[in-house]
Amino acid sequence: MIRYVLVLVFSLAFSPTAFGQERMGPIPAEKMTDSQKKAAADHTAARGSLTGPWSVLVRSPELMGRVRGLSDYVRFNSALPPRLSEFVILITARQWSQAYEWAAHYPLAVKGGLNPEIAKAIGDGRRPHGMAEDEEALYDFCTELLQNRSVSDATYARAVAKFGERALLDTIGLMGHYSLIGMVLNTARTPVVPGESPLLERFPR
Repeated sequence: MIRYVLVLVFSLAFSPTAFGQERMGPIPAEKMTDSQKKAAADHTAARGSLTGPWSVLVRSPELMGRVRGLSDYVRFNSALPPRLSEFVILITARQWSQAYEWAAHYPLAVKGGLNPEIAKAIGDGRRPHGMAEDEEALYDFCTELLQNRSVSDATYARAVAKFGERALLDTIGLMGHYSLIGMVLNTARTPVVPGESPLLERFPR
């Protein structure tokens, strides 16, 4: 019995969904303020029903609209192709141990052309083997900036030479946006979509 309890406690401690009870779940329509209803309607018209971070952000309608504006650009109009933009999102999701973000973007990354083995290595917290030259330059830039809060001259020069300044700034925009979304989801303890097994494990702390 004691052994069973210890195993259960250990497994829950490192489960990606073991954040405790969800703090900011969806708001029923009848309980929304007028400004929240308008924000929800605007979002639904532009992007579909409120899910994940959007069902949290609707609590601050103006912030939600401004965040969606950034999201629209970095997701759909940045200088990076889908293979690389989703690659950046996965790197950021791993940094925040964000299972919802990972579950949403892992299939998009693979569909966009990212090698699943590279995605798996990122999820495991390993430097991927066999990256293309552009992936390697982007990986080094993103991981240095996220982990060290700065970028070395050599890494910066390589990234600028490969992508140019606009794409590099769009990369920073992607990391900034999905760091914000990761913080929102982690604070709200938003669970992964019911019925889906999280593809991202939390690192032990």
